[in-house]
Amino acid sequence: MLYVVLIPLLLACLIPFISKMKHNIHTGIPVLLIPSAIFIYFIRFVGTNFEPMRQSYNWIPSLGINFDFYLDGLSLLFALLISGIGALVVLYSIYYLDSQERLGHFYVYLLMFMSAMLGIVLSDNIFVLYTFWELTSISSFLLIGYWHFNEKSRYGALKSLLITVLGGLSMFGGFILLSVMTGTSSIQIMIQNAEVIMNSPYMPLALGFILLGAFTKSAQFPFHIWLPDAMEAPTPVSAYLHSATMVKAGLFLVARFSPIFAGFEWFFIIVSIAGIVTLCWGSYMAVHQTDLKAILAFSTISQLGMIMAMLGFGTKLAIFAAVFHILCHATFKGSLFMVAGIVDHEAGTRDIRNLGGLMTLMPMSAALALFGTFSMAGIPLPFLNGFYSKELFFKSTLKLPEGTHVITTFLVEVIPYLAVFGSIFTFVYSLYFLFGTFGGQKQLDKLPKRPHEAPVGMLIAPLVLVLGVIIIGLFPNAFNGAFIAHAAESVAGTEVIKEITFWHGFGSTAFQMSLVVVAAGILLVSTRRKWSMIYSFVPGRASANHIYDAAIAQLDNGSRHINTFIMTGSLRRYMAIILGTVFLITFGFMLATGGFTIDFSNLADVTITEIAVVLVIIAAAVGTIFTKHNLGAILVAGVVGYGVSLLFVIYRAPDLALTQLVVETISVALFLLCFYHLPKLRNEKPQVRTRWINGTVSIGFGALMTLIGISAHSSDWFSSISDYFLETSHSLGGGDNVVNVILVDMRGLDTLFEITVLGIAALAIYSLIKLKNNRGAK
Repeated sequence: MLYVVLIPLLLACLIPFISKMKHNIHTGIPVLLIPSAIFIYFIRFVGTNFEPMRQSYNWIPSLGINFDFYLDGLSLLFALLISGIGALVVLYSIYYLDSQERLGHFYVYLLMFMSAMLGIVLSDNIFVLYTFWELTSISSFLLIGYWHFNEKSRYGALKSLLITVLGGLSMFGGFILLSVMTGTSSIQIMIQNAEVIMNSPYMPLALGFILLGAFTKSAQFPFHIWLPDAMEAPTPVSAYLHSATMVKAGLFLVARFSPIFAGFEWFFIIVSIAGIVTLCWGSYMAVHQTDLKAILAFSTISQLGMIMAMLGFGTKLAIFAAVFHILCHATFKGSLFMVAGIVDHEAGTRDIRNLGGLMTLMPMSAALALFGTFSMAGIPLPFLNGFYSKELFFKSTLKLPEGTHVITTFLVEVIPYLAVFGSIFTFVYSLYFLFGTFGGQKQLDKLPKRPHEAPVGMLIAPLVLVLGVIIIGLFPNAFNGAFIAHAAESVAGTEVIKEITFWHGFGSTAFQMSLVVVAAGILLVSTRRKWSMIYSFVPGRASANHIYDAAIAQLDNGSRHINTFIMTGSLRRYMAIILGTVFLITFGFMLATGGFTIDFSNLADVTITEIAVVLVIIAAAVGTIFTKHNLGAILVAGVVGYGVSLLFVIYRAPDLALTQLVVETISVALFLLCFYHLPKLRNEKPQVRTRWINGTVSIGFGALMTLIGISAHSSDWFSSISDYFLETSHSLGGGDNVVNVILVDMRGLDTLFEITVLGIAALAIYSLIKLKNNRGAK
């Protein structure tokens, strides 16, 4: 499975070369082969006899971090969605995106995202999962901001990145707590040790951190504000990220960790409230939108809230309904996003106020939208999968778990009514989208161009998804037995519903709730203009976006003020702030914790040679303060370095002595080479205040370093590691020069990152030289 996850990333490295051949072949055609092959790979596991699979590959075994992959029913469902809809999105994008677009960039970002999502749903190691989780945030940021010349695209990309990364960091904190509680980084082993986690005092904190990560990624209220702005991305991105994959990553996270936290009553309270509020708010706000993709964005928010609520209920019926609706939602919402893109592509606008009457001009698109919206609305027809999952949702609200908390009792009573309320507005925005676009009178004079039906190639992908809506609706139990039941059982930990049925009789409370939704929905649709003024009161001017914008503005202003105060161009001030801060924090912490320890009982005798060398070093260091000439300051500073080299020789450290000599020689030579460009030393005396600050910071920091050095030598908190290096340098590192073995093998990562820093610095210097030369040429 490692290769399945990494193949999209590997192909992404080849896209820049493939995109150069776009005059001969569209870049999307070879890309299409990757998700198609991955889908075929995973479809092999679909069946009634499916058993979970585990594969492990070493990465950092010393830290317990390996590429551990686990394929069960839940991860199989998501892998099929990621690869299957990914293939359809790539096919759709071939016809949607102009050949003059930066197709190489687009497909690199898309493949990065596909690989990251596969990594999330297949990872059994929490730290590997987190790595892929953040990769989805980065790749989605690039995809949302693909049209970076558009200010709204940049705004939406930044908003999504800030909110989802904030949640990701919170989730990472929860993962660390789980790892500490269980002593493992394997999710499946954590599930087996759920009782240990439940009895830990850190469990509520871990739950809160993980849920924050899930809520931000799946756009739960009030973190939903990034999703509508993300609609500035190209429609293939919206159809892929914001209906079928990325926004469902949070749902996957809650589902995966449900076996651990489901027994905690506050899990039901928090997740159910977040989900049901998101359902109601998203569906209510969708009716108020005028942009087709904005309508679908808020409808996605509401549908995600519905699924999240069912995961919060935690009953077997609710879990099955949640998993089933994940599949249903991916089919009808993906097709609707593509239809919205077709309308925008062919009519030149997504503003529903300027649309209408397109049914006769775009009959195929209208038919696809009809099936998609009716399924989303939950119209009681046997060939629409959305009705089945909505009925199961209503049933699950009627069989909520009992609890001891007063909030639980209240939720059990009120959630069914809120479910009906949210579903009524779901019905309204579904018909609003359909008839506002394809019904009514034509307004061709308001359209940038005369609309016509899309090319066949652009219709294939939404047609396949709509066929999925119909086929799942006609044969739900075929899909249930093949993989839906397996996915639900992976979450519930036990056998779930056996059969999905359409008709339960007029006496069924769930069916009666559906009739109320349809009746009230028709009434609200027919009178929408009469009651739409309610949006001027709720939400009115109140908006979570205003809070976000104000927070970002305050952050920018605060950073600007701090930057203006600190960045004055004075190196002396920079050093004073840095060293003074280090001194205050370190000295205060060590003093409060008893870190200072002075013990001279085990020191070697000091010889006259050592004293003489140290006195020379001190004299040279003090001399740099009073030297009034550049050349003199360079030479005196060199005396300090060479004096330290002599100390290394006296203490029998030839490697360090040679290194110090080389560094000092090069430094002095470089200073002399740059001598001409150095500023002349000023002879005027600094102000009294400046001298006091300089003296305080210098003496304080120097005294701190001296005390730390003495305390480190005097303390015996840990056993010395030098013996380990001496004993293992040959066997582990293959060398007898212990210092070299430490640098290359024992601390190889340190050396690697030091080389990386130097490499980046070299590239930056080279870029600056090239930039200067280019400007000179102009």
